[in-house]
Amino acid sequence: MDSLPPALRMDHQRRVRRSLAGLLAFACAFASTLALPASAACSRPILVPVSAIGKSVIIKGEGISGAYPDLLRDLGAKYGCDFQFTAVPRARQEALFATAKADLLVPATRTPRRDALGYFVPVISTRATLISIDAKRAAIHTMGELREQKSLRIALVRGFDYGPAYQALVQELTAQGRLYLEPDAIAVARLINGGMADATIMAPMIFAGAVQDDGRVEAMLAKMRIEAVEELPWTESGLYISRSSVSKKDRAALEAMLAAAVKSGAAWDAYKRFYSPDVLNLSVRPR
Repeated sequence: MDSLPPALRMDHQRRVRRSLAGLLAFACAFASTLALPASAACSRPILVPVSAIGKSVIIKGEGISGAYPDLLRDLGAKYGCDFQFTAVPRARQEALFATAKADLLVPATRTPRRDALGYFVPVISTRATLISIDAKRAAIHTMGELREQKSLRIALVRGFDYGPAYQALVQELTAQGRLYLEPDAIAVARLINGGMADATIMAPMIFAGAVQDDGRVEAMLAKMRIEAVEELPWTESGLYISRSSVSKKDRAALEAMLAAAVKSGAAWDAYKRFYSPDVLNLSVRPR
């Protein structure tokens, strides 16, 4: 090398530097393919409108967090998916999914109506219950008993769906003038706390998650009366992937990363970061 003329020596050094730079770029690209499997990467941003649902989805101003947004962001960083969240009322969230203007519906329990619109991915098992703060009235075990207690006024979240028995009850209570439909769980809690409604139906973790951070209603936690209703059994809860707006390749990638999160326990860990063991024990089971 030292015997080469200065011009040739400089040219040789430039060639070596270019070769090293090329090798370094190749090594980085190869490493990125190992960390981000091509089969798991999403081809475009995934649109996820969400509404506030306990600690599962928390909306404060412009900020969106909670068990599901945090889980999806973690998966997105790991596998290469850009999840774009927007805050909307629950009824609009359902409408956007139904018209293929949303790629995911999250969180959601499994129902036949939603099965027609999307592919369901189970994450946890959950159960909706009758929730009130009245410790003195007669116990309710079935939808029939709830219908018979005609003095009870029921407040529900517009857009929630716990299956055919739930939807039939909604229609009957509406006809009887006993139903309040509210945009979210905290609005339901305020109605009950203010004496405008007597009870609601939803998963206890949703109700508890909504009231525990609101000073106006947090005292309800100590008075919660939770009653299992025969027609509302344990069911799978998770999210739906749109049949219309999401490509087969992206759907396969989303299903694979979510299945891995459930199997590894990452999905359950996301819940444990936001909910106390007492709340989880009331209405949630890992899959």
